Amino acid sequence: MTTVKPSLELLRSLTDEHVLRELMRERRLTRADLAARSGLSKPTVGESVRRLTEAHLVVDTGERTPGGRGRGRVGSYYALADSVGTALAISIAPDGVVVERVDAHGDIVGRTRHDISRPAPAEQVTVALHTAATQAQEGVEGIIRLAVVSAADPVERATGRLIRLPDAPFLLGELDPVEVLTPHVAGPVIVDNDVNWAAQAERDIDPAGLSDFAYVFLGEGLGCSVVSDGAVRRGHTGVAGEIAHLVTTGPHDRATRFIDVFDDLDLRHAGTTAIDVERVRLLPAAGRAALGRAVSGVLAAIVALTDPRLVMIGGSWGGHPTILDAIITAFTRMPRHVEVRPARLAEEPSLTGARAEALDRLRAAIIAQRRL
Repeated sequence: MTTVKPSLELLRSLTDEHVLRELMRERRLTRADLAARSGLSKPTVGESVRRLTEAHLVVDTGERTPGGRGRGRVGSYYALADSVGTALAISIAPDGVVVERVDAHGDIVGRTRHDISRPAPAEQVTVALHTAATQAQEGVEGIIRLAVVSAADPVERATGRLIRLPDAPFLLGELDPVEVLTPHVAGPVIVDNDVNWAAQAERDIDPAGLSDFAYVFLGEGLGCSVVSDGAVRRGHTGVAGEIAHLVTTGPHDRATRFIDVFDDLDLRHAGTTAIDVERVRLLPAAGRAALGRAVSGVLAAIVALTDPRLVMIGGSWGGHPTILDAIITAFTRMPRHVEVRPARLAEEPSLTGARAEALDRLRAAIIAQRRL
């Protein structure tokens, strides 16, 4: 068999990627540092640094290592150029629109927030999103390469539009984040449902490498994300996991839609289908037991259809100890059940997932620029 040797250009490209990734992990490194960390020879690293400097991806910081008098040669520190750009991580949720600007080191270099009403007209959210994105650009050098958006509403997979489903508690009308944000970024705008981003964040922080689970969100709204073989399953149109209309056991032991359970228990905000989190937390024992049975019926359906290793429960009331105990107690009585545990991330889990995706895509875009 004839062995095909990699081309010189491929070797250079791989070397440059190694150097860029090391500089993404550390703010500044010398060529000697880069050689030691990457396992490449000093001449190879030196040539890579030269190419990347000419491509305006790497710069000499002007800082030098101590040298002379037996301490070796003076070394120059190199860093990523400001021109490599940044990415936006965005949350569109009932508590407001948040826009973060993230650099290639994973640092948040800008953050702005705008409150919105509940429920929110699409026009109001559009204005808040445009304003927040504009403010995130101020005072920071370099282009914005891309944006990743977490939205607390169903997202049409093909277009990234937020779509209105019956009993959705947040957005009034349809919203197109791609259209709003395209003037602000040089590359793609990626939009997905907030529960999917939260599930990805939980997957990424799991020390055992969790790859098959269901993430159930119980807050002002209801949602579910199924992660199978490490990937979020979004369905044909992108609205997989909309559990509000699953049929479960109601407070009077009658079959009812999950969303209607909260009406029966008087747990909705007035004039909307949004769930009143404080009322849920203050439920007496009988109310907690009824809610636990209703949630357990939903979990049973999820387990029957998706066969997860475990179910993770997040959201503003789903992880509340007394509510979670009621859910687990009811679910263990089901003929088929799996482990149920609370989500680990309590603070901005969806934005955490979107931010991680933005960082990964930003780094990939910077490396891809070297190959052009």
